[in-house]
Amino acid sequence: MTPLRTPLYGEHVRLGARMAPFGGWDMPIQYEGILAEHTETRNNCTVFDICHMGEFQLSGTTAERDLERILTQSIASLATGQCRYGYLLRDDGGVLDDLTCYKLDNEKYLLVVNAGTCANDAQWIRGHLSPQTIFEDQSPVTAKLDIQGPKSFEVMKTALDGNLPELKYFYGTHVKLNGIACWLSRTGYTGEWGYELYFPHTEAVNFWRLFTETLGVKPAGLGARDTLRLEAGYPLYGHELSDAQTPIPCSRGMFIDMNKDFIGKAAVRRDIEQGTPRVLAGLKLAGRGAARAHDPVMAGGHEIGMVTSGSFAPSVGTAIALAYVDCKYAEPGQEVGITVRNRELEAEVVKLPFYEGSARRKWS
Repeated sequence: MTPLRTPLYGEHVRLGARMAPFGGWDMPIQYEGILAEHTETRNNCTVFDICHMGEFQLSGTTAERDLERILTQSIASLATGQCRYGYLLRDDGGVLDDLTCYKLDNEKYLLVVNAGTCANDAQWIRGHLSPQTIFEDQSPVTAKLDIQGPKSFEVMKTALDGNLPELKYFYGTHVKLNGIACWLSRTGYTGEWGYELYFPHTEAVNFWRLFTETLGVKPAGLGARDTLRLEAGYPLYGHELSDAQTPIPCSRGMFIDMNKDFIGKAAVRRDIEQGTPRVLAGLKLAGRGAARAHDPVMAGGHEIGMVTSGSFAPSVGTAIALAYVDCKYAEPGQEVGITVRNRELEAEVVKLPFYEGSARRKWS
């Protein structure tokens, strides 16, 4: 199947980006280089094209009740403008997607879902809504830019002519950029202070050039986005999360409200009460040589786990990995090995995140 293209495809080609398929989309992996873009995000500010993500709006008198049943996070306790991260589960507890839910207004919510799961998510959610709940897939007409890094506050303040709201972490609000109504939020997937800007797709090129040309913000691709999220210990759907298991081995119960009923709750409760054979752990390797997904984790000559994500971590100075390991090897300080191309690399189990960013340094 031919990959889809975001409204910014022409801009990426013009800038010489290396493009590659991701989640059914032809996306920029890097421009100047992953290391340079990673470092720029940590030290300054970059802009990411995230137009491939999906956006669903749910509204009506039954929307809150439906979302409480469909999602693992608490919805009824959300304040207007607030959002929460959580999971969309099957009846057997398998993770269909990890997502964020914003309360835009009374009886109106926004779900932001992953690109590769967007179509299936829409079908599943539609099939579990009350007749009175209005579902709108706004993905085709919505563009999204992520402005990330310690200087993103100054960048966004300049872009908005000084009218930047003091957003708390995991909150959003309506703003106008160049007279265009937008939704601005502050969640981030890099571990750094940053913003997410949602707006009509027809403005994508104009806004991209505003940041990259007028404001001088360097673009960053999905390669740097992956190393940044890995250093922050954030999961990626299809790697750390999948429909093959409940979210418990990954989240250990976080982002799940067990005081309400939701689809998949019985399986989640089972894994909480009985435990799971393996849990997600952070591994810090001894050198720059990186492990990759599916590389076996070893201890005492036996396989005790499997890598889900791995890379050299520029901000840490060594290679790191996320892996599911047998529970008795998951405590920090354990020494393990990772078999990479027929050789074993030394690694230590460490506490997550690998890198403490600036995501919550202000107004948290």
